[in-house]
Amino acid sequence: MRHRARGRQLGRTSSHKRAMLANMATSLLTHDRVTTTQAKAKELRPYVERLITLARRGDLHARRLVERRIRDRAVTRKLFRELGPRFAARPGGYTRIVKLGHRPGDGAELARIELLSA
Repeated sequence: MRHRARGRQLGRTSSHKRAMLANMATSLLTHDRVTTTQAKAKELRPYVERLITLARRGDLHARRLVERRIRDRAVTRKLFRELGPRFAARPGGYTRIVKLGHRPGDGAELARIELLSA
């Protein structure tokens, strides 16, 4: 029974899922867009939006909370110097998910998750 069990399992252990989300968030923040499956994109969206909200705060505690999840210092620097101020006036909704159809190999539903311009 899945009573009150939040989120998708994505066929992984919880530690693998946590590592995958951190890696995908790093890639998304680096390249501004990532193509993946719809389920992973929907799971990644709140993860990344929480990081951007912390970057908008910009204080030391927020930076330490972000660095718990994002291990790459360059990405953290970009998040606080560029993305935080870029979304400062926006009250949430920093990402967009665009459905791309089915993957040729296995028929999985693909989606592109991207950061909005401002």
